[in-house]
Amino acid sequence: MEYVAIVTVLALVQFVVFSALVGKERGKHGIKAPAISGHPDFERAFRVQQNTMEQLVVFLPALWLFGTYVDARIGAVLGLAFIAGRFIYRASYLKDPASRGMGFVIGMATSMALLAGGLIGAINHVF
Repeated sequence: MEYVAIVTVLALVQFVVFSALVGKERGKHGIKAPAISGHPDFERAFRVQQNTMEQLVVFLPALWLFGTYVDARIGAVLGLAFIAGRFIYRASYLKDPASRGMGFVIGMATSMALLAGGLIGAINHVF
């Protein structure tokens, strides 16, 4: 489970970095809190951060379920793919929001694989 814990920390650090980059864009463009609109660069950074937070709600429990009931190492590898997908999503979204699809699909596909595996593994563990 150490692998799962390490990937969990990496995903959370990624989120903290994305959040800090939102703050940087807020200051750079003079967007005062609580405003969440203004310069397009700020809005893009903000949406990446918000979408990442939304994805973490599914990803983190799914990662731990998979690691517990299926295989921690495979779960960790899938978790690293999720993190990579988030970096691809961010780079694409900042350049052109319409191009964010590949990063989103990578993240969503890994979360769904972890979630399905965790459910199947838990069911098999019961029976």
